[in-house]
Amino acid sequence: MKNYILLVVAISLLTLLACQENSNQTKLKEKQMVKEYPSVFKDSTIVEDYNGTKVPDPYQWLEDDHSDQTGAWVTDQNKLTFSYLDNIPYRDKVKDRLTELWNYERFSSPFKRGDKYYYFKNDGLQNQSVLYSIDDLTGEGNVVLDPNTFSEDGTTSLGGFSFNKNGTLLAYTISTGGSDWRSAQVLDLRTMKTLIDTVDWIKFSGLSWYKNGFYYSRYPEPNESDELSAKNEYHMVYYHEIGTDQSMDVKIFEQPDHPQRNVFAQTTDDERFLLLGASESTSGNSLKIMNLQDRSAQPVDIVDSFTDDYSVIDNVGDDILILTNNNAPNQRLIRVNSKAPDRTNWQDLIPESEDKLQWVSTAGDKLFAAYLKDASSLVKVYDRAGNFIQDLELPGIGSVSGISGKEDLDIAFYSFTSFTYPTTIFKLDTKALTSEIFRAPEVEFDSDKYVTKQLWYSSYDGTKVPLFVTHKKDLVLNGQNPTLLYGYGGFNISITPSFNPGRIPLLENGGVFAVANIRGGGEFGKKWHKAGTLGQKQNVFDDFQSAAEYLIEKNYTSSEKLAIQGGSNGGLLVGACMTQRPDLYAVAFPAVGVLDMLRYHKFTIGWAWATDYGRSDDPEAFDYLIKYSPLHNIKEESYPATLVTTADHDDRVVPAHSFKFISELQDKHQGTNPVLIRVEKSAGHGAGKPTSKVIDEYADILSFMYYNMDENMYFNVKG
Repeated sequence: MKNYILLVVAISLLTLLACQENSNQTKLKEKQMVKEYPSVFKDSTIVEDYNGTKVPDPYQWLEDDHSDQTGAWVTDQNKLTFSYLDNIPYRDKVKDRLTELWNYERFSSPFKRGDKYYYFKNDGLQNQSVLYSIDDLTGEGNVVLDPNTFSEDGTTSLGGFSFNKNGTLLAYTISTGGSDWRSAQVLDLRTMKTLIDTVDWIKFSGLSWYKNGFYYSRYPEPNESDELSAKNEYHMVYYHEIGTDQSMDVKIFEQPDHPQRNVFAQTTDDERFLLLGASESTSGNSLKIMNLQDRSAQPVDIVDSFTDDYSVIDNVGDDILILTNNNAPNQRLIRVNSKAPDRTNWQDLIPESEDKLQWVSTAGDKLFAAYLKDASSLVKVYDRAGNFIQDLELPGIGSVSGISGKEDLDIAFYSFTSFTYPTTIFKLDTKALTSEIFRAPEVEFDSDKYVTKQLWYSSYDGTKVPLFVTHKKDLVLNGQNPTLLYGYGGFNISITPSFNPGRIPLLENGGVFAVANIRGGGEFGKKWHKAGTLGQKQNVFDDFQSAAEYLIEKNYTSSEKLAIQGGSNGGLLVGACMTQRPDLYAVAFPAVGVLDMLRYHKFTIGWAWATDYGRSDDPEAFDYLIKYSPLHNIKEESYPATLVTTADHDDRVVPAHSFKFISELQDKHQGTNPVLIRVEKSAGHGAGKPTSKVIDEYADILSFMYYNMDENMYFNVKG
C-alpha cells in the first residue's frame, strides 16, 4: 500500500483573518511539507538502445494509460496533490475571486451566413459558449447550438463548424473529454432538426462544403485500447453526402506510401475550386487545385514540396490568393492563376515587409492584412489590387482577431484584446475605415490601475528579445514582487497580448505577469522560428532564462519570487529550464508538456513535431535531444516547487510525458519544495475545457505559487 504523510502545520481561522488585515508584505510563517511521496515501481529491465547508447527507461510502464497500475498511480498522485492544495489557507478565496472575474458576458465577432448573423456568447460561468443567430444586428439572439447540452459536466465541447453555401445547413464536430478525435453532425437551420448524418474518427480537419455534402479528413478507426495514445497514421480525405451513411463516403485523397503525412481539403467560398494539401510536420505543405466546375478536371500541383507554408485566403475569379513564406520569411500574399499555376506566373499582391504578415482577411472591397509589429498587431488596409490605403486605427498595444465580413457588405467585425483589455468586439465600416465598439464586456476589474510595458533584453548570444511585463502602476521595483514568467518558443506560434481572467489575482496581489517572445515562435517570421529548432533548440531555453535574469537584474523580482509557466511545447520549455537552472526559479508549472524527447514521436501526432525537434533514431538529433530532454536531465539536487499539470484525455501530448517526469523528479529531488502532479479527469490538451475546470486549475496554480513564495493573497479590495 502506498504510504505518504503530509505534515500539515495548522493555521487557525483567527490567525488567518488577522493576517489578512495586515499589509500585503505579511508572510506565512509556517508551511505544510510533503514528507514522503508515493512509492513508484522502477523497472530496471527497460533499457533503450539509441544508436549504441543505452538509456534506462524505468517508468515506461506508465505509457500504458489503460492499465490498472497506471490508474492506481494516478489515484495516489492526485490524492497527495489535492491533500496539499486543500490545505493552502487562501485557496478557496482565490477560487471565489476567479469565479467572480470569469462571471461576465463574452461574445465572439458576428459573422453572416445566408440571411442571418451568427455569434457565440457565454453568459459568464457557462462551461461552453453558445451559438446564437440574429436577423439583424439590433435584434435578440436565438439559440442555434448549445454545447452545454452535449454532456452534464460540460466536458463534451464543440470542435469546429461550417455552414453550407446558402446558410441552410450547419455541420459541426464534437469532442469528448478534450480529445482531438471528433464526430460530425449536421443541423438543418430551417427546421432546427439534427439530421441522421454522423461522421466519426475525424481528426485534424476542417469541414468544407460542396453542393449537398462536405469534405473532411480522418484516420482509420483505432483500437479501443489505444485510441488516445496510438500513433496517428494514414490520414485520408473523404466526401460525405448529406442523408447517407458514413460507410458510403467517397475517399477523395490519400498518400498511402507516406503514412506520416496529414492531408486536407478546402473549397473556396464560391465552391468553384477544391484545394488539396499535405503536410509532414507542423510547418510546410504541398498544395493542389482542382476546378470543380469541370467534371473532367484533375488536381493540378501548385506546390509539390514541403519546404514552405501555403494558406489559401480566397479566390477572385480564376485567381487564388495564397499567403506564403516562400522566398519571404515574413510572409507575402501572392496571386496564382488557376489556369496557369506554374511558379513563374505567380504575382505578389502584398509583398513581404520588415514585419511578420500574420493573416489576411477580405471584407467589402478591401484586403485587411494583420502584421506583427514587435509581437503586437498592426493592421494595414489594401484594395483588391494590392494597393496600400492606410493603417487601421487600433486601441493600443494588443492583438486583433480575424476581420469577418462579406464582399457585398460594407460592415465587418473584429475583436481586440490585450493583457488588461478584455476582448472587445468592434464594428468596422469598410468604406470609411472607421471602427466603433459593438460589444464591450463588463469585468469586475479596474484596468486603469495597471500598465503593460514592452522591454527588450539580450539573450546569451546577444540576440535582442522582446518582453511584455504587466503590473500595477505603483509597483515598487524592490526585487520582491511575485512574478510569473510565461513562454512558448516553438512551431512558428506567436504569443501575443491577450486578456485572461486567470492572471488578474496575480496582478491584484502585487504580482508581475511577464511574457517573453523567445525564438522558436513566429513573432518575427520564419528565421526567428528556425533559430529555435533542431540543433538550435537551446536558443529557446537560453532566451527564456535570460528573460528571468533580466527581471531579476531590473529588480522586478528575485529567484525566490519567480515562477515559470508554459504549456505543451511551453511545458518542454519549463521542464528544460528548471532542470538546467533549478536555482533560478522558486516555482515551476510545466503543463501538458513534451518532456520525454527520446520517445515523443511514438505517440499520436508526435511524429509531426520532428521538424522542430528532430528524432532520437537520428544519431545527430539524439546527441542534442539527450542534452536537454527534461526527463533525462533530472539529477539528485534541489528543484523549484513544481506542479505538473496534465489530463487523462490528452491525445496531443500524451500524459505519459508528465507521469514519467514527475516520477523521476520525486525520486531524485533533494530539497523540501513540493514536487507534485495534478491529473485532470475528462479533459484533454486544453481546447474545449469547461469553464469550471479552468477556474479550478487557475485557483490551484496561483495559490500554489504564492504559498511556495511565502506570500499571502488578499481579496478584500477589488481591482
